[in-house]
Amino acid sequence: MPLLPGAEPYHHEGGQIGVLLCHGFTGTPQSLRPWGEFLAEAGITVSLPRLPGHGTTWQEMNRTRWEDWYAELDRAFAELKATCAEVFVMGLSMGGCMALRLAEVHGPAIRGLVIVNPSVVNDSPILLLAPVLKWVLPSVPGIGSDIKKPGSVELAYDRTPVRAAATLPRLWKLVQSELDRIGQPVLVYRSTQDHVLKPANVEFLRTRMGDNLEVRECVDSYHVATLDNDAPAIFSGSLDFIRRYASVPLTKDS
Repeated sequence: MPLLPGAEPYHHEGGQIGVLLCHGFTGTPQSLRPWGEFLAEAGITVSLPRLPGHGTTWQEMNRTRWEDWYAELDRAFAELKATCAEVFVMGLSMGGCMALRLAEVHGPAIRGLVIVNPSVVNDSPILLLAPVLKWVLPSVPGIGSDIKKPGSVELAYDRTPVRAAATLPRLWKLVQSELDRIGQPVLVYRSTQDHVLKPANVEFLRTRMGDNLEVRECVDSYHVATLDNDAPAIFSGSLDFIRRYASVPLTKDS
């Protein structure tokens, strides 16, 4: 299946510190590419895979489920871990949820997490009905490109594949049930105005994760904050986070 132009995965060979980036549901690596390039410029090894079913057609995505997306991310993590002394994981929206799941599974093998507008609870009426709707309605209007910054556009499907979306509640339930396994530091960026996710997502994490969770507000961005006005603050904040928690130096700091 041909890829949409701009949906290609991104990889950069840098130093001993690696960062795995994960894009969101119906999105593509394009939404995190500037973030990845910023970290690469700092001397970090960066892996930004394209999740199965993304970046082609929503019809193809309807043939995939969350386990397929997680398997690809887990594979990319294994490759990064094999070549880097330490690995951080970062993600947007569903990608933030996937990052949390990786931390639950791999524990200390992940040094820390930076997640932007993470999706961890079922706050959508459509998704509540998705297990039934998937048999009669193949897609609904898309959720992509919720961006405040003029001229900035996310490469994402204009339709949401219902059958694929119907698998998300199982992912959320699993992540919620094992959050207490995460002991790493977690930095969360939350847009104060988000037309895709409700505040309940971050509030749930605040309640469950306690002191190892730090939340910072993005006051000038919508959901896709990594392409929005607060992107520079997210990028520089994530680099400071790495410098704070890494036990090996960045290449350019050496």
